[in-house]
Amino acid sequence: MLGWALIFFIVAIIAGVFGFSGIAAGAASIAKIIFFIFIVLLVISLIANAVRGRGPKI
Repeated sequence: MLGWALIFFIVAIIAGVFGFSGIAAGAASIAKIIFFIFIVLLVISLIANAVRGRGPKI
């Protein structure tokens, strides 16, 4: 149990270092871009599926 606590402590320290540096801001902006790309791909997929006329398989 102490081993797990030490592992989580080390992970928390690393996350804190990344969180207080500029890496977090860069990762957040990349995540926003990827999010909007996937939203566009979802809409295209839904439109293409509607045009083909096949409904979802249940």
